[in-house]
Amino acid sequence: MGGFSAAGLRKIHDVLNRHVETGRIPGLVALIGRGEETHVETIGTMRHDGGPPMRRDTIFRMASTSKPVSVAAAMVLLDECRLRLDDPVDPWLPELADRRVLTRIDAPLDDTVPARRPITVRDVLSSTFGVGMDMTSLGTPIMNAVFERGLTPNLPEPMPAPDEWMRRLGELPLMHQPGQRWQYQLASDLLGVLVARVSGQSFPSLLHERVFGPLGMTDTGFHVPDDQIARLPALYAPDPSSGEFHVWDEAAGGRWSAPPAFPGGGGGLVSTADDYHAYFRMLLHHGRHGGERILSRPAVELMTTNRLAPEQQAARDAMARDNVHLSHGQGQHGGWGFGMAVRTYRGDYAPIGQFGWDGGSGTSTYADPSNDLVGILLTQVGASVPDPMHVMHDFWTTVYQALDD
Repeated sequence: MGGFSAAGLRKIHDVLNRHVETGRIPGLVALIGRGEETHVETIGTMRHDGGPPMRRDTIFRMASTSKPVSVAAAMVLLDECRLRLDDPVDPWLPELADRRVLTRIDAPLDDTVPARRPITVRDVLSSTFGVGMDMTSLGTPIMNAVFERGLTPNLPEPMPAPDEWMRRLGELPLMHQPGQRWQYQLASDLLGVLVARVSGQSFPSLLHERVFGPLGMTDTGFHVPDDQIARLPALYAPDPSSGEFHVWDEAAGGRWSAPPAFPGGGGGLVSTADDYHAYFRMLLHHGRHGGERILSRPAVELMTTNRLAPEQQAARDAMARDNVHLSHGQGQHGGWGFGMAVRTYRGDYAPIGQFGWDGGSGTSTYADPSNDLVGILLTQVGASVPDPMHVMHDFWTTVYQALDD
């Protein structure tokens, strides 16, 4: 298998540089790795009005690209038989015992029927436990309640500590019967609580001990230490109507400048291009890193292949195809594994089998087994405007043209 063509690498640089030259993307770091060959682009600056240049070791808020990484903590516990896929979660998450389920998605919160069965570990891992960010149901009583209770990370107030978060989640009925429907986001955050309660240690400490440490991911975690905060750029959420840059999160004194009350598996990580490359390369190597095994081969296969049954798939398709105006075209993959998208049809330049995900902070991370390829694109512009998603699309379009076979 070849590496990358010189002409293809030039095209990647030229296309990414064109986005930065518009002024709508202040800076970016891009990494592509294939076999032993790695190519990195650092373009632009840390701030939209200038500042230091982007560097290979710049730290980014990974947003939803946290999901494919944080799920590894649960896979460690599955490998050790401390979790089983079809065990009910009630012993560890008693707040979710004896669930009630809405009679329909837009029903009042007290219009419910009993759940047909308990929520299982599998339901949580596959994002089908019954509550989630359903963009097709905005404005319904249940979605309003999810937002009002601070159960999602996208609001001005940070999420509460895990036990309080669980208490609030336990007050709500499920949107759908356990295992019935794929739903976004909340399962990835719930996973962190489950992992902590099963293991008896905090979610961050387990990830550091079993995943980040062995992989040498020294810049990955749920906050940036004071002595490294200069490596974190401001995160911008431009005004959708005017394009004017607004700072959503500053580095110093911002949301990632201290350990959070709730370390969110759904979107809480900060990291670098090289750290993420180490993680996704480990997945391509079936769970191995050098001479060390991080995860079993079957665990990696479970994570990185489609886990959705046809009836669960319908909601996944609806998010991708019916909400394209919200996601600016992201999500045309088909399937979902554990914590990540899995391509089950050829919808663009990437082949079937590619796995990974994108983040609303302007991040994109995927691995492709058939081409032994990892690609990572990191920016500091949130998806309040189409620009960061357009950079992602163009990045992947040029990456696949750069393969030298």
